[in-house]
Amino acid sequence: MTDQQFRVTLATTQGDVVIEVDPALAPQGAQRLREMVEAGVLDGARFFRVVPGFVVQFGIAADPTVAATWRNRPIRDDPVKASNVRGSVTFATAGPNTRTTQLFVNLRDNERLDSMGFAPIGRVIEGMDVVDRLYSGYGEGAPQGRGPRQDRIQSEGEAYLAREFPELDRIERATIAEGGAPAPQR
Repeated sequence: MTDQQFRVTLATTQGDVVIEVDPALAPQGAQRLREMVEAGVLDGARFFRVVPGFVVQFGIAADPTVAATWRNRPIRDDPVKASNVRGSVTFATAGPNTRTTQLFVNLRDNERLDSMGFAPIGRVIEGMDVVDRLYSGYGEGAPQGRGPRQDRIQSEGEAYLAREFPELDRIERATIAEGGAPAPQR
């Protein structure tokens, strides 16, 4: 495990998003994101939950076989060392030590998530305007909203999303660049 910052570029259907990942903030989460990018887990994945004024969620692999493999590999929690402010990137969790591959970008300051154990691993340093443009017409996921069901994304993958939620934007390719000098904000 490295303690050096690195950048992840998400080439999306709306443009590039660059995330600066800081292992000092959340070493387990940073390492997991590195593993996911290197294994191609995010390539083709959709932004399946876009809730305006809250979060953009992604990270379920397009291929259900890949999604199943990673779903069964949870990582330990990291302590919360930074706040869930606009642009911060955080792993989703369903309780203690349940983080797998799902991440979200905070669309606003969501400090209330800090006390719930959501530990940011980094922040968007380029392309927050791209994040703001991601398709949000389906809203919250089912059953609370009209968006896709996460269990069906897991079991059916891209076929389900393409058929029933074709407007959702996707990550075409995710890549890593080493180093982490801050880039100018746009």
